[in-house]
Amino acid sequence: MSATVLHPSACAATALLPVVGADTRVPLVDGRSVPYANLDYAASAPALESVAARVVEVLPLYASVHRGAGYLSQVSTALYESARATVARFAGARPDDVAVITRNTTDALNLLAGCVPDGGRVLVLDVEHHANLLPWVRSLRGSGRSATVLAAAPTVAGTLAALRAELARLPYALVTLTGASNVTGEALPLASVVALAQEAGARVAVDGAQLLPHRAFSLAASGVDYVAFSGHKTYAPFGAGALVGRRDWLDAGTPYLAGGGAVRDVRPDRTLWQPAPARHEGGSPNVLGAVALAQACDTLAALPEGALAAHETALRDRLLAGLAEVPGARVLRLWSDSRDPVGVVSFTLGRAGDAGDHDPGLVAAYLSAEHGVGVRDGRFCAHPLLAHVGVAGGAVRASVGVGTTDEAVDRLLAGLRAFVTAGPRARYEVVDGCWAVAGDTRPRPAVAGVDALAATAAAACGPAVED
Repeated sequence: MSATVLHPSACAATALLPVVGADTRVPLVDGRSVPYANLDYAASAPALESVAARVVEVLPLYASVHRGAGYLSQVSTALYESARATVARFAGARPDDVAVITRNTTDALNLLAGCVPDGGRVLVLDVEHHANLLPWVRSLRGSGRSATVLAAAPTVAGTLAALRAELARLPYALVTLTGASNVTGEALPLASVVALAQEAGARVAVDGAQLLPHRAFSLAASGVDYVAFSGHKTYAPFGAGALVGRRDWLDAGTPYLAGGGAVRDVRPDRTLWQPAPARHEGGSPNVLGAVALAQACDTLAALPEGALAAHETALRDRLLAGLAEVPGARVLRLWSDSRDPVGVVSFTLGRAGDAGDHDPGLVAAYLSAEHGVGVRDGRFCAHPLLAHVGVAGGAVRASVGVGTTDEAVDRLLAGLRAFVTAGPRARYEVVDGCWAVAGDTRPRPAVAGVDALAATAAAACGPAVED
């Protein structure tokens, strides 16, 4: 089995943009093969065809950047800096904002944590992804800075009231929050949070990992001070992300990586650092990753206004309507009054009577092996959030994107109905904490390294590594 590139003419009518691998077929335990139904966009989205083509185009031009006099070095430097400008434009940067190329959202937010001024307090909610929780809780310790983790209320209105009260109680330098939850797709209204923060003299940072790939966003229009996002969730899985925002903190902050390119002059007794963005991009940068991210930004920005939101809303509504007819399905919600969620839906699947929930790992393994549907299971790197909504053992998450079709959603729903009515046809067992088909003999793709798939999957799903 090998992945092939889907050309636009072959794209399903309900897909918004063509993505690489959309016609990849996967084997089922009954011996059939079916097109892969990828409903795990929130974890890592496939590459847009335009992104893959752009990488192929510039790969022969790749060379060192910023420090080379050779022709290809000059070309690569121009490509890298042009990509930076494109990423900044996609985020709606103000003229004096700066865009730092990072590895991903986690990298970007850890970088920003080191730039909060000495003595500054950071306010964060308890329903954040670990990428927007751990950097503040961990990185600020012993730095003269501190973080407060505020419990979200059951409603948007109640949570905004709690934020207002906390901002009145203590001075804060920064309020940081998700632009869209990776568990429920919900978010607080940014305009309201920005207004509260600005009234209290605080800045606002947004974890945009699940926002920018799914909704139009602008730093300038929203008043948000910083946004972080990831290429691998923005249809550019080539190892780059970005932090875009106010220059002053980034110019003065602790250099993120000490190394070449981040400095103006080095002597044994002192170092003179560059201003941002070079200050935080020590070492050789990921030129191809930056170019890929920029191409994804351009492709998404070129969509007709509202097309992306309309596509995902229709798919989400279809999914929710179907889940309402699956016995025992419970959709997770943070706020009863939230509006305009992105295409991320997490749910649990209850057993008959009072027997608790079906193990989400078993449900996910079954959907993959018997229906060719890829979903996520676990606690989604958002453990406090799952506890907040009363889920202890994890959930199943389905997430959509530009390449998702109605057929993928319908196949998921059919699989869930079959699971609760007839149960799995294959036998499943837990190996090192991960559900798998017992004695699985399905063929693996003819790609080097995939023959070790079973062993590496079991290791990744072990109890020490929980997502």
